[in-house]
Amino acid sequence: MNILQGAWNDISGFFGYDELLKILKTGSYSELLTLKGIEAAIGPILPLILVFEVIRAAFYKRFKVFDYKISFFTFVFNAFIGQVISIGAYVFCVGLFQPHAIFDTTFTWYWFIYSYVVWEFSHFIYHFLAHKVRILWCLHSTHHAPSSMNLSVSYAHFFLEGPYATVIRTSICMLLGVNPAVLAVIMFVDGTWGGFIHIGENIANDARFGFLGKIILTPSHHRVHHAKNPKYMDTNFCNLLNIWDKVFGTYQPEDRDMPIEYGITRPMKPHSFLDAYFGEIVGLAKDVAKAPGLKNKVLYIVMPPGWSHTGDHKTSAVVRKAYFEGEKKKESKSQELVKG
Repeated sequence: MNILQGAWNDISGFFGYDELLKILKTGSYSELLTLKGIEAAIGPILPLILVFEVIRAAFYKRFKVFDYKISFFTFVFNAFIGQVISIGAYVFCVGLFQPHAIFDTTFTWYWFIYSYVVWEFSHFIYHFLAHKVRILWCLHSTHHAPSSMNLSVSYAHFFLEGPYATVIRTSICMLLGVNPAVLAVIMFVDGTWGGFIHIGENIANDARFGFLGKIILTPSHHRVHHAKNPKYMDTNFCNLLNIWDKVFGTYQPEDRDMPIEYGITRPMKPHSFLDAYFGEIVGLAKDVAKAPGLKNKVLYIVMPPGWSHTGDHKTSAVVRKAYFEGEKKKESKSQELVKG
């Protein structure tokens, strides 16, 4: 009986409908108009869409177990410890950095807008570093390991990535005056949208969302972010507002003539949870072990993925540069043929 109860608790915890049921049982439906009620009502939406996505894929005979395998095992592995550490990191950063904020803000609409822009900046910094510092990429790469895109990918994270992201984002927000209550709301909104943008082609084949794609980051943009195509590598780091990608030159819309190749560039064992979860850490350890001298060992840890002490770098910057140079040469040859 305890086993069945534990399984039921895990299922209800995943769908997140406990709070909603409590409100409905009280009969006090007016509570649904409060912040707590709204969060309780929205919480189960993404898991339900994920279930619908799986059912729809199965109905059209497109369901493949390995498309969800890595994400499922990662969610189970992280179910408790990652969340607890992240909450602790949030509380610690609020207490440490809020007293040193450059100014104080309140829970008003204009400060909410300011706070969201600051939050997106903090998210950009965390996400950019996660791609550009190899030890941090070891934490983030699990999220990029799946070779297809679907809502389950939003659950695929190394258990230490959440705490790292929380420390970076919360610290920046506190120092720039974001009110903790406002930040809590923003994190809920951002987490919901951040899950939704992983929606797969089974539900939204063309996920550019028309004019909305001009002002917010859509599933189409995030599919580009998860691509290993040279043109797409290390782009679209924002989550909802794509303002900072445009400011820092990392914005990249989807090219409909270029099929997206999901996953990471390192050769992986097909559909292996262990390789997706620990593969980059093992690779880094091997590089550090064979690197000559302490300086090179440290550089392997802090330099971008693909950096090599031999000078034969295969970083995303090098790969992208070679790709665009190749495209320019092709264009020049085409123009010469036309003139000829």
